[in-house]
Amino acid sequence: MVKNLRRKNIKRKHVFIIAEAGVNHNGKISIAKKMIDAAVEAKVDAIKFQSFNTEELVCKSAPKAGYQKKTTFENETQFAMLKKLELSVNAHKVLIKYCKRKKIKFLSSAFDLKSIDLLDNLGVKIFKIPSGEINNLPYLRKVGRLHKTIILSTGMSSLKEIKEALKILLKEGTLKKNITILHCNSEYPTPFFDVNLLAMLTLKNTFDIKVGYSDHTLGIEIPIAAVALGADVIEKHFTLSKKKKGPDHSSSLEPNELKSMVKAIRNIEISLGESIKRPSPSELKNRSLVRKSIIAKRYIKKGEVFDESNITTKRPDIGLNPMLWDRIMGKSAKKEFNKDEAIKL
Repeated sequence: MVKNLRRKNIKRKHVFIIAEAGVNHNGKISIAKKMIDAAVEAKVDAIKFQSFNTEELVCKSAPKAGYQKKTTFENETQFAMLKKLELSVNAHKVLIKYCKRKKIKFLSSAFDLKSIDLLDNLGVKIFKIPSGEINNLPYLRKVGRLHKTIILSTGMSSLKEIKEALKILLKEGTLKKNITILHCNSEYPTPFFDVNLLAMLTLKNTFDIKVGYSDHTLGIEIPIAAVALGADVIEKHFTLSKKKKGPDHSSSLEPNELKSMVKAIRNIEISLGESIKRPSPSELKNRSLVRKSIIAKRYIKKGEVFDESNITTKRPDIGLNPMLWDRIMGKSAKKEFNKDEAIKL
């Protein structure tokens, strides 16, 4: 029986895990390479950076977000902060080459039209659209025309805005099967009461599309929960050290935490199983030990009628199934039974 229940050729779920390096390289290729090494060691599927031309992305007078003021120089403009975190064209080439050597996928979020062209020209296959671009019509059209695999973050957006963005991508020729929508909250760090993780299922049911979760909470619990709920993609910021100066370090995972998250997610993948309820091979060996059978409560003479005074149910399962209890009651013993002997008809 065990042999018949063995799992053969079962297609296990594989969650695509993105380690978000973002700008935590602090503009230094040497740090970015160390982050790639850490991501490889953690066994994620991809490491993602951010591609932008500061002049194309933000006005010089633009203020920083509240969380950025806390983690960077308070009087510094957003423009000045980002300018120090840019990756040059050559830096992109170096990091892509390094990722290939380390056998990990290189991803990057483009934050302006020129950066979309850059990533496309460099052969990047998966385009990650950041939350801030979900209402950027020229941007969405340009990405949609590339017919790439797209991962769309939805922080700060409504269902209506997500619907419009999806409509644009599809209209420009991107196939729906190549799009994954990530539930996301764009506060760093995201307070647990604002995660609203069940909204991920709303996205899945509303748009009949693959979904995932981009996490900005502290810790690893929420991404793990998202996988248990059915996420196909998980994105999580990480850093070499939370103590480093920069906008995202303090709300990112350190390498050992990233490893723990990946390990937990892979365990969840295995445990999700097939959705078929049946005994597993590993537990079948215990069935006869913990289930009961109909047993002689005391010595029973041949011809004696079975009733509650002389039969009971006890472990192990070596005799008649207790579900046959009513059929046994009132029948006569065809032989004598000693106490604790399995009843047979």
